[in-house]
Amino acid sequence: MFPSNFYSPVENLDFPLFQQKGLTVHVKRDDMIHPFISGNKWRKLKYVLQAARDGNKNHLITFGGAWSNHLLATACAGAKFGFKTTAFVRGETVSNANLSLSKVFGMELIFTDRTTYKDKLALYNRYFEQDTQAYFIDEGGHGVDGARGCGEIFDELEQVYDHVFCACGTGTTLAGLHMGKTRKGLNTLLHGIPVLAGGDFIQQAVTELYPEAASHDIILHTDYHFGGYAKTTPELTDFINGFCAKTGILIEPVYTGKLFYGVFDLTSKDYFQRGENILIIHTGGLTGILGMHAQFENKK
Repeated sequence: MFPSNFYSPVENLDFPLFQQKGLTVHVKRDDMIHPFISGNKWRKLKYVLQAARDGNKNHLITFGGAWSNHLLATACAGAKFGFKTTAFVRGETVSNANLSLSKVFGMELIFTDRTTYKDKLALYNRYFEQDTQAYFIDEGGHGVDGARGCGEIFDELEQVYDHVFCACGTGTTLAGLHMGKTRKGLNTLLHGIPVLAGGDFIQQAVTELYPEAASHDIILHTDYHFGGYAKTTPELTDFINGFCAKTGILIEPVYTGKLFYGVFDLTSKDYFQRGENILIIHTGGLTGILGMHAQFENKK
């Protein structure tokens, strides 16, 4: 029922910096999977939706902030595959483009104060314990099923890479990549760019989802959060503008902007060896840039 083949090409990044350092750098364009169920959001949802369908559940209950790409992806996926959707939204009642699109796709929104929001299972039980059709989906699609879908990235690659990079929020994508590379028997080194301050917790999060994960196969670069989740600086904004203008590939300040900045910065510092090849996973989630558009309005 749920598609396993979709359009996610691999493209070369042709920058003088990479040429000077003797590197081959590609980007896996998961942002092209779907306009709203894009990138790792679709990969995280694929097996979750299958589990809900197998359990004869038709009401998806999930969680997220006001600009959550996961909420929009779940809303659209619900509409596409015949599920009712409800989301607990963290914080005060607001209106924005992301939430409006979610409602267009039929999602019901329940705004929840931040203290109550912390106990998601209690929230779910309070509202939906008696709903036999309800199915719990953790914030961001976090979980083993979500990781399993992300691991399929390696099945789509036509070559082996020395390094694979992804942005990290919960560690689900990175755990999935470890599943995939282990299953394929690859020696690829995995790199995570945590987008939150204090991102060292990602290592434990990966291990919880995939206990077989070897820590020496994962390197976290925790200095590219630019102040924390959804925080940015003029330096990051300038980089994003320059990258998008040069490539025609849209990236945003919350996840992918920090990811690509990190790879460029590591390259400039001779982190990699000449002749190595690098893959950057573009995890999509581009609608979040709409909430930060003012930072880009006066840029040239």
